[in-house]
Amino acid sequence: MPETTSAFTAVLPALPPLSAQAERLIELGVHESAGLSAAELRTFAAAADAPAGGDSALLAVHPDKAPASALAPLLRRDGKAGFVVTDMPDVDLFTPLDTLALPDAPLYLLTGLNRGDQMANWSPNEALPALAAKARTPLLLTEGIHWVMQQPAVLERNHCFMTIGSRLRKPDGALDARTPALWISNGTGRDGRERRDAPKVGWCWAGNRHTWLGFASATGRRVQGP
Repeated sequence: MPETTSAFTAVLPALPPLSAQAERLIELGVHESAGLSAAELRTFAAAADAPAGGDSALLAVHPDKAPASALAPLLRRDGKAGFVVTDMPDVDLFTPLDTLALPDAPLYLLTGLNRGDQMANWSPNEALPALAAKARTPLLLTEGIHWVMQQPAVLERNHCFMTIGSRLRKPDGALDARTPALWISNGTGRDGRERRDAPKVGWCWAGNRHTWLGFASATGRRVQGP
């Protein structure tokens, strides 16, 4: 495995309580896109906010209910809306790796989030087994979007992240070499100048290293309750 190139690890603000996260999703209309009622989100959050320490967790909607293409435009940074790069029209076909088990529920929690700054300049192929060895699970693309939605400060220039829990499987069963990531647009190329500083869903090759991309992960996923 490559050596860590930087000891930088940001101290990010705490996630809002789950009740506040539910209200944020309702405000953005995520519940409607997912076919859920506002009451369902509020009830789930209220139960999970109880003494189990739910306020340190991230509330996520199952990707089958709210795909990345529907969530990305809801992101905001400096007044700019999020977007998916033009050469990723198949973004919603990036599904969880076979090794990841998602809760069989429309809503669930992610615990122990980490942006993975210490793994900057690793490739996805190198990072995935290293995360597994530490009993950490890589974030899905939709989970990463949920994180930025609730905590915009998690995206900062030179310190963004990949979401290698989501991959596209080709017809022959092999994995597509692209791995999804979230970063900040420079407004160049096909992004367009008007999108400079906007949150961006893009991709990188599985064998490539990038000094400014960590690997977002969590300690686990669960439904409400300890």
